[in-house]
Amino acid sequence: MKAVFLASVTALAISSSMAHAASEPAVVYDQAGKFDKSFNEGVYNGVKKYTAESGVQVREFEPKNEAQVEQGLRRLAKRGYSPIVTVGFNMTSAVEKVAKDFPEINFTIIDGVIDLPNVQSVVFKEHEGSFLVGALAAMASKTNTVSFVGGMDIPLIRKFACGYEQGVKYQSPNATVFQNMTGSTGAAFNDPTKGSELAKSQFSKGSDVVFAAAGGTGIGVYQAAKDEGKLAIGVDSNQNHIQPGTMLTSMVKRVDEAAFKTYSDSAAGTWKPGLVVLGLAEDGVDWALDDNNAKLITADMKAKINDIRSKIISGDIKVHDYMSDNTCNY
Repeated sequence: MKAVFLASVTALAISSSMAHAASEPAVVYDQAGKFDKSFNEGVYNGVKKYTAESGVQVREFEPKNEAQVEQGLRRLAKRGYSPIVTVGFNMTSAVEKVAKDFPEINFTIIDGVIDLPNVQSVVFKEHEGSFLVGALAAMASKTNTVSFVGGMDIPLIRKFACGYEQGVKYQSPNATVFQNMTGSTGAAFNDPTKGSELAKSQFSKGSDVVFAAAGGTGIGVYQAAKDEGKLAIGVDSNQNHIQPGTMLTSMVKRVDEAAFKTYSDSAAGTWKPGLVVLGLAEDGVDWALDDNNAKLITADMKAKINDIRSKIISGDIKVHDYMSDNTCNY
């Protein structure tokens, strides 16, 4: 009788522990880490906001290499963490494998698309936000020449570049736009030295405003802009504070809200799988104005950008999405 009682207590404890773990959310950042001052840090801000408002801790995992991504996902899923937010398109394959093996666990992937009943895919209309900052770059440029530094040369980053160039040409049809990608692997998102070199090369050709969509590589771009007395545009998080007076604006991508909403919806029982697309109309992307760049933005510039923003939302301005056909014809 005593043995049966102890077995029951043990089973209850295990069951309780598993139930507790199952109620706990988690996040897997990409290799740039949660303090990259860009994409990952935006997600981290959403994690912090959720913990501050709910009191619930989010289990965090920062893989050091690609192999650790799937390993970390499996470990979290086995322990019952759900939902698990995964950061970046490069996790698509790993998330798909693990989600198939753990159908009872919910996953949200940011910047990737997976068609499974336990996966929510959150993507953004980066081309719309990039169009806005492109128009702003053209307004601020004194040389009528601006530039773009991308991270890994993939369609998603080309999408930023294409939207940016459209915005520049909308505002100034005869403007020149230089573009460079940092590399062809994930390391291209964490190479500030190369970012600095590319930006300086663009400045030498006449660019006086540069937009970096390159993760941690952008830190080198912004430093180069400061050193050369040029203007820079941040990405993903509001990066205006990194080099105040140098940062014209940032193209913010609300990955923080995507993460926060995943956790809060899950807690409320309203989380759903499927595709979520966030653009200007949904406040998923935008341009950033704060005390750090207020002196760089005139009232006329602000009025023009807000007018363009309204026209994109209404459909009066149609921004071509590079990923729809891998071209930048507009």
